[in-house]
Amino acid sequence: MDFPVSPYDFNLKNMMPLTILYVGRDADITVVMNRLLNAREEWTGICVCSDEEAISVCKEQHLDLVLLGNGINHGDEQKLRTILSALRPGLKIVQHYGGGSGLLYGEIMSALREEG
Repeated sequence: MDFPVSPYDFNLKNMMPLTILYVGRDADITVVMNRLLNAREEWTGICVCSDEEAISVCKEQHLDLVLLGNGINHGDEQKLRTILSALRPGLKIVQHYGGGSGLLYGEIMSALREEG
């Protein structure tokens, strides 16, 4: 009996690393996020503190997911979502609420499983 499976349900060691962009305003938290995202073999994390850096990364790199972190006001968040979505249609952009590495993993995998 065959069951449909998400590509994210396979052994992650056989997949290309997921490239995840984290955008936050707090430099100390951004350093922690960089450590957490790059601690997993199956992820490549890029962490920035400004919208300009985020836009530049989005133009230059393949991204699988964008996490929007703390300190981004509503207006800036909406502008950033609009620009990044225009640069990379279909790019998943989600709000990151913080928490330990286990919660981060769950948040990322949940976002990747969601339908576009």
